[in-house]
Amino acid sequence: MNTENLAVLRANCRELQQGKKSLLLSTQGDEYPEISYAPYVSDDGGFYIFISLLAAHTGNLINRPYASIMFIADEGESQNIFARERVIYKCETTEIEKGSDACIALLDKMEKHFGNIVGMLRGLSDFKLFRLTPREGHYVVGFGKAYTIDLSSGELIHITKEQVKKGR
Repeated sequence: MNTENLAVLRANCRELQQGKKSLLLSTQGDEYPEISYAPYVSDDGGFYIFISLLAAHTGNLINRPYASIMFIADEGESQNIFARERVIYKCETTEIEKGSDACIALLDKMEKHFGNIVGMLRGLSDFKLFRLTPREGHYVVGFGKAYTIDLSSGELIHITKEQVKKGR
């Protein structure tokens, strides 16, 4: 694939991700994986979510500090339901200490982005802020159009059939 086409794909990948206010979140429960969603902000290469201890995924992240997240094109905007455009990251997670300078700055950013609801949630003792740090990323555009995302450069590397057979 030529450099110009890869540049367009990189831009589309960023646009899909940045065009969403929430991410799909998969965590490991005691018996089964659990899926949910959370509003997020990004900063310094990480994704930040502010979630309640009442939600199963919060306990899952505390007990098993990893997750998968996904950004996916809306069904109505997809030409083929079997090949929806999506970005998927496998992440390590870290809880950000409540009251820390980092926590205050990130919650301020969330409040600017999402409005007064964040201000209300900040006062609740059961809400925790987590950083999801991508360790592996993939961008899928359609059939045979899957790419590994180089997390340091943002470059896309086409995944071939041979790589899939070898288990990537």
